[in-house]
This record gives sequence, C-alpha cells and structure tokens, in this order.
Amino acid sequence: MYRTHSCGDIRPEHIGRRVTLAGWVNRRRHHGGVIFLDLRNRSGIVQIVVNPETSTSAHDVAETVRNEWVVQVEGVVQQRPAGMVNPALPTGQIEVDADKIKVLNPARTPPFPINEETEVEEMIRLKYRYLDLRRPRMQRILELRHRIVKYIRDFLDERGFWEIETPILFKTTPEGARDYLVPSRIHPGEFYALPQSPQQLKQLLMVAGVERYFQIARCFRDEDLRGDRQPEFTQLDLEMSFVDREDVMSLTEELFTAMVEELLPEKRILAKPWPRLTYTEALDRFGRDDPDIRFGMELKDISDLADGCGFKVFERVVKSGGRVGGLNAKGCGEFSRREIDELANFAADFGAKGLAYLAVSMSGEHRSSFAKHLDDDRLQTMMDRLETVPGDLLLFVADQPHVVFESLGRLRVHLGDRLGLRDPDVLAFCWVVDFPFLMWNEEESRWDPSHHLFTAPMPEDVYLLDTDPGQAHGQQYDMVLNGLEVGGGSIRIHDRGLQEKVFQLIGLELEVAQARFGHMLEAFEFGTPPHGGIAPGIDRICRILAGEPHIREVIAFPKNQAARDVMANAPSPADAEQLEELHLRLVEGAPIAEMMDKDE
Repeated sequence: MYRTHSCGDIRPEHIGRRVTLAGWVNRRRHHGGVIFLDLRNRSGIVQIVVNPETSTSAHDVAETVRNEWVVQVEGVVQQRPAGMVNPALPTGQIEVDADKIKVLNPARTPPFPINEETEVEEMIRLKYRYLDLRRPRMQRILELRHRIVKYIRDFLDERGFWEIETPILFKTTPEGARDYLVPSRIHPGEFYALPQSPQQLKQLLMVAGVERYFQIARCFRDEDLRGDRQPEFTQLDLEMSFVDREDVMSLTEELFTAMVEELLPEKRILAKPWPRLTYTEALDRFGRDDPDIRFGMELKDISDLADGCGFKVFERVVKSGGRVGGLNAKGCGEFSRREIDELANFAADFGAKGLAYLAVSMSGEHRSSFAKHLDDDRLQTMMDRLETVPGDLLLFVADQPHVVFESLGRLRVHLGDRLGLRDPDVLAFCWVVDFPFLMWNEEESRWDPSHHLFTAPMPEDVYLLDTDPGQAHGQQYDMVLNGLEVGGGSIRIHDRGLQEKVFQLIGLELEVAQARFGHMLEAFEFGTPPHGGIAPGIDRICRILAGEPHIREVIAFPKNQAARDVMANAPSPADAEQLEELHLRLVEGAPIAEMMDKDE
C-alpha cells in the first residue's frame, strides 16, 4: 500500500494516528537541523516535519529531495505548535512527524514552477502540458469540468434520458465546416468522416423510438481556430421526441440553472427565468445575436433624426437605405480626442467607416464631430433618446445595418471590458429566438440555412417557402451566456417532402441530397415523430464558469491556435508503408486539385 490517506484529507481528528502518504514535494525548507516538506497531491497539501532526533534515516533522505520529487512518507500526525497554524490550508492545524521517507521517483527541474501561479508562455505550457495540468489551478479546472459533466449525466438520467454513443467514423456530409476525412484501407479510394456533430444520428435515434437521448459527444471540424474554437470539441448532445421548442428550452434552462446553483453557489444568475429576445430585438439593442446582457449601453436607432439633419454623412446613409445607430458610453465624457480616435480605429476593424461622437463634460459643455450641423431641438431629442447626462460620451456609426450592428456591438463589448462592466461572477443567461429561417448568400446567389439543413420552419411560415422564403422564421433557439453563444438547437424537420423542399431552396440538387442524406430521407418515410434538441458546448460553458479567457484552458490536451499538438508534435508525417496500405500518394508541393487532375 502506497498510502493510507490522501495529503489534503488529514485533519485534527487524525492526531496521534500513524499515516502513510504519497505525493509530490511541493516545497522543501531547511530550518537548522529540521527539514520541512510540503507534500502535495490533488487533494491538497500537508506539512511534513523531518527531525533528525526522530529518524536520522528519514532526515538523510529529506536532505536529498527537491521540488516535484515523488516520495512516500510514514509518520505520526501531530498538532502544530502554538503560533505555527496556517489558516490558509485545510490541513493547517496539523503536521506529520516523519520517521520514514522513500523516494519513489526523482524529478528534473521543471521548465516552469509547479507550486506557484506564475505567468508562463502558452507554448511552453502546451509543450509540457502534463506538468501544466499538475498545477493547482489546472487541477481545479479539471475537477470543475468533471463535476459539470457528472451533474449533467445525473440530471438527465433522472428525467428518463438514455446516454447512447454514436459513431466517430461516419459518412462525409458537409454541414458548414470542412470534414476531417479518414481514408479506408479496406475500401480503397473511399473515406470516412469524423462527425461535425451527431446531428443526423440523433434524429435517427428519434425515428428508432428512443424518445429521450443524450451524449457527451466528441465533435470535429476542420476550421480556422480562435480562442473559443478547437478542431475537436465536446458538446452535450440532446434530443427529445414529441416536443416543441418550449419543452426543450425549459428543460435546458432547468438543467443549467440548477447546476450553477449547486456547483458554483458563489456565482449569481442575473435573471430567472432567463430573458428571451427575438433575433431582431437582440440586434437592435445589442448589435449581436449573442448579446451580453450584464450591462446596459444598449444601441439606439436615430435614423429618423438623421434624415434631413444637416450632417451630410448621416443624411447620405439614410437616403441610401442605411441606418444610423448610437450608444451612450456612460461616464466617458472626459475621454481625450486620442482615446476617442482609438475607439474609432477599433470600430473600423469591424467595418465602420467613421465614428461620430458627442462628448458632454460634467459641466454640460459639448465636444462633437458633427453637432454643429444640427439644430438645438434635434440635438436635444437625440441626446434624450440616448438618456444623456453630463459626463457621457455618445458614439455613432452610419452605414448599412449589418455594419452598424457589427461595429457598435463590438465596440459596446470593448467598452464594457474597459469600464469593468462585465462581472465574471454574474452569469447572464438568455435565449435568442425567431431567427430568419434562411439567409441570402450574395456571393453564391442562393439561400443558406441560418442554422442547419434539418431545422424546421415555424409552422405558420411554411407557406412562405413557396412565396417569400426570406420572411420565414425557423424553429431554432440559441442559448447565450455572457455574450457567447454556448448552445444552439431547433425543432427538426420530420417530413420527407418538407426536407426535400428545403434542400431545393438552398440549391442542393436532389441527386446530391440523395447521395448525402438518402438514409435520412428514407427514414422519414417510416413514421418519424416530431422531435427537437439542443447541443450546449461543454468547453465554452466550462470556460465561462471557470473564468478563463479561452477554451484551451479547460481542455486537458488542446491544440494550439495553429491546430497543432505541440506536446506530441501532431499532426506528423505518416510512414510510406502506412500510405501504401491506404492507397494514398503524396505529391510534394502540388495543390490537391492539380494532383487530382493528373490522376484523372
């Protein structure tokens, strides 16, 4: 037996008891003849006292050990001397008087400190991820993720859901991102795809009569990375039969509200029940369909006041069918011109061609890039609409609606961070509903689904698919938390005829649809129940609940932003024998299309 107790579990009730412990040396301190070791494992830290008067052999070993060595310690638990109690540690009232120490494994000096929270360059952390994960902060994150997933499993099990695994090797059916392809050795020239999500399979489970399914599903997408994306990620995949969107949303809301209250009582949920915003309302008020509702600074439309106002930039945009939007940066009226120019440059990164401003000092005086063109009444009405008081800074963008929304929406979040308005201990869940069913793709001159191919339109809008598709709304719903979409779902199409109509609308020829999705279309002919579901992202939710800046922090072994595992150096070349078995040939420096042409 390597240990009788875990390091962090020793308490005053163990005083006088002989214990055997094992762990890593967190810190070694030599005080005259006595050596103190802080012994650590994932349960915590306990102080070990090595006194030569107790055991010379143990003291001799303690002389040699260093930080991160793995050791076994035997000794008797004793009360710490008066004045030596450490209230910062759960084990701070006791210590272990060691009489035996055995080195289980020495350690090289780590490339960064394990026993303290210091800033370490991320590439070094990822290269030595097994050491990074040993640090207490990362251990807390791993435990939190475990607790979240366990809570989800227990919650859904109690409500009649079955956890069912779906294949990792499946058919390539592009659903918005590139597939990761896996060549088949047994079927030369053919490929499996890693699933972007189990979307089709969970719908087929509803055809199979499962009724309530979930899975902690691994998903794969070959897309460009950023802070909240990884080539492989984890989602809670959930599907239910005989439900409408209210059923799915209510169950999801109950799950995550109860989970936060039990696992993270120090967090505060902003509003219960979660607010619901339509897609149009979210854009009008926040400029985004994933709004952060923890703070105000909402967008205001002043297009009606801009028309004929005398300021040519505003007038020209409104006459061309554009929009003038503004926001009130409360308390920023004393910003310097340089600071305002920095905000303008920020907005320009998201399409804004300029940022008009009106700064109101605490004395009520105005500084503005445009106000001199407006009469007093119109200017006052504009200020009233933005609820202006002395000390405020009004910022305006005039452009096509999508540019106004994107630039002001991003600027609002940027200012929220700068002004400390986005409290990480406040969790602002909300739902966004009533999305357009289809979005017009200008480049391809066709309709694209706003969610995915299998989302059902609102029942009352089905007729619009024949007459005015752009006016139809979908039965989809996005779960938003603190300004991030953390889950999306919908009621699905369960009728073959309607599914084929949608394929036609988005320009997917029936022959192609049959080749890609024939198994689903056929299944819809065998009595498919109405069904719907949702897929909250485990990584994103864990990231927010843990207060981390990106999802790499909450994934045990993530890829870097170039989609590379720098610890294992993957991806890596395959052996020639492996390629030959898979009937693959690499042509150095040749584009894929050129390679295919040559083969033909």
